[in-house]
Amino acid sequence: MNRYGRAIAALAFALAAAACGDDSSSAPAASGAPRFYVDPGGAAAGEVRKLEQEGKTEDAALIRKIADRPNAIWIGDEDPQGRVADITAKAQESGQVPVLVAYHIPDRDCGQFSAGGATSAEEYRSWIGRFAEGIGDRPAWVIVEPDALAHILDSCTQGGRAAERLDLLRGAVQTLKKKPKTKVYLDAGNAGWIQNADDWAEPMRQAGVTEADGFAFNVSNFFSTEDSVAAARRLSDGLGGVHYVIDTSRNGNGPLREGEGTDSWCNPQGRALGAEPTTQTGHERVDAFLWVKRPGESDGDCHRGEPKPGDWFPAYALELARNAK
Repeated sequence: MNRYGRAIAALAFALAAAACGDDSSSAPAASGAPRFYVDPGGAAAGEVRKLEQEGKTEDAALIRKIADRPNAIWIGDEDPQGRVADITAKAQESGQVPVLVAYHIPDRDCGQFSAGGATSAEEYRSWIGRFAEGIGDRPAWVIVEPDALAHILDSCTQGGRAAERLDLLRGAVQTLKKKPKTKVYLDAGNAGWIQNADDWAEPMRQAGVTEADGFAFNVSNFFSTEDSVAAARRLSDGLGGVHYVIDTSRNGNGPLREGEGTDSWCNPQGRALGAEPTTQTGHERVDAFLWVKRPGESDGDCHRGEPKPGDWFPAYALELARNAK
């Protein structure tokens, strides 16, 4: 997914066409200190078992840095209800709270590496309803549609589709928030995508951010926690103090620096695991540091022979873990 700045030409149309009300109230603060769900069936856990069977104990210990930490679980299944129900039930039984990513918006990723999603607005509304049914009355945190809001600035939402996307995002927030124990964070890009925070306030409102628990920032990217908190705070200021969560999964070394390479968002080399998931962030508006992008899973087959998006990438996982401080 291309996660950097775009021109804002499509934005004016989206705001004019979308017929959503303005809600400028602040999102509520996070309450409690949940134990986030560690998925025993994740790819990292499977890799640990494989490495141990092969006698590669040092590599297994490195991958445990990923496998033993809470990672978000991305949901893009054609019918999400069963899988979401299974995850939330297992998490509840273990006294933990899963972090789920709803990832099925029409024209997902603008047809790039993670292309796909629902084929129509009607299908997506039904899909998000089934997602919410899967949660039921069990606890869950949900990140809503990474990149979908930011891609309003791209060509995939021109021709009237930007307004539709804003409506779908707001509907997703509203549907999920009907579930009594669900916290919802609307994705809002990253520090490289946000050039002018003032340009984002109105579309974020129209996409339902002030009806959610806040927004998610730096998802699947590498900007440092410090830079991400600062950029997200500027967005929050324009929204009356809305809270947010930061993806710290792979930002331990920050983004690529000049001379380190050109693929700044797609499996860049030299990166490291970041701060572990926690609600103890030390920042009033930051509800949590989360591992939204699952470390060790590929961003895409951006170089010859690399795995498809979301597939396990053993060499990359080891590098992230070795470089972690």
